[in-house]
Amino acid sequence: MLAPHKTRNTLLLHSSLVEPTIPQQNKHKPLTITDFIGWILQGGVLLSTAVIVLGLLLAVLSPGGFSLQRAFLFPQTLNQIGAGLLAWQPQAVIMLGLLLLIATPIIRVAASMVAFAFERDRTYVIITLIVLAILLLSLLLGQDNTKSEHFNNLMLPHFSMSTFLLIFIGSVVAGTLGSLVGLGGGVLLVPLLTLVFGLPISLAIGVSIISVIATSSGAAAAYVRDHLTNVRVGMFLELATTVGAISGTLLASLLPSGLFGVIFGVVLLISVAPFVFRFGEELPQGITNDRLANALSLSSSYPDHHLKREVSYQVTRTPFGFVMMYIAGIISGLLGIGSGTFKVIAMDTLMRLPLKVSSATSNLMIGVTAAASANIYFSRGDIPPLVAAPVALGVLLGAFIGTRLLSHTSNKLLRIIFIPVVGIVAFEMILHSLGIGPF
Repeated sequence: MLAPHKTRNTLLLHSSLVEPTIPQQNKHKPLTITDFIGWILQGGVLLSTAVIVLGLLLAVLSPGGFSLQRAFLFPQTLNQIGAGLLAWQPQAVIMLGLLLLIATPIIRVAASMVAFAFERDRTYVIITLIVLAILLLSLLLGQDNTKSEHFNNLMLPHFSMSTFLLIFIGSVVAGTLGSLVGLGGGVLLVPLLTLVFGLPISLAIGVSIISVIATSSGAAAAYVRDHLTNVRVGMFLELATTVGAISGTLLASLLPSGLFGVIFGVVLLISVAPFVFRFGEELPQGITNDRLANALSLSSSYPDHHLKREVSYQVTRTPFGFVMMYIAGIISGLLGIGSGTFKVIAMDTLMRLPLKVSSATSNLMIGVTAAASANIYFSRGDIPPLVAAPVALGVLLGAFIGTRLLSHTSNKLLRIIFIPVVGIVAFEMILHSLGIGPF
């Protein structure tokens, strides 16, 4: 006879029973709560995308177009956005779309709480309620932050349609890689915006927060429906990442901006090391649940199309993973990268989840982590809409591409992609921050 928590897992998670092959999909199967959460993510992405595209069309048709002045003079408060919407100002419409994107992972958390309540899972109702409360607290903290002063020293040579398109193309690449290996896109976007386009790193971090949410919402919608994501693992660990994200965002205002690049690079180099030591591993072996994993029903299974079978797995060293998630949250708020590297490390290296599950669950979590700090960056005026718009659209397209690739990609190939990308970016950022970089 199955334990009660195993029965509950069939709603939000796939069954933990081992099957020799991937079961055939039933086209007429009843809708599950997992599908409901996937629809919320997908609906938020589609709605925000439509509003952003509308704002861009208004920008193209109105005088000024994609000028440097329009790119960096924009509404920075809710009152200014409201007044701009009444006047159909392009930047205000784009900002509305970006705010809808930021709200998507928050709404997803609220929907998850309803889902757990439907399952009568009181433990996860409480966990989800705490995560939601932390996210709402971040909204209050954002209202008290002072504006950044980077606009006084902005020295960009130009901003035009060609700049917009180049940022879009770079964001597609970042979104594809970010969704594929669970990094969130910011790993590539921060160097791209600072080293190539000369954006101040405070602005690059603010825009990168948007890319993280876009990657998460776009990729997680597919991964949740495909049963690659461990929703319970993600929700439990979000307790640590959201608190860490708020801590990191507040810390960012106290540190000299010149330190960001060095911290960014060192963090990435450290994060690569565990993947090198297990370069050829396909699946973890000999793992058994620890006490906390048993208590929280964290073990599950996922359909692996590359191996052509259902893969079951268990979870270990859960407390250590939780501590690592707090550190990941601090890094996310400080650097705007989603800290997907540390999330994947915590789940893959410490908790010993399969890399595909770690990547998919990381994609679900990074959006919530980023949302905890996004409002603070918004209140500082660190999210210019004409820069964030091509980033959001490009990353969403890249996330769509990445989700199509992940289920048919081996865990070994994911490591091959992950290691050189992160290593190269890390060295470039460190050298640039020290004044000896190639750019």
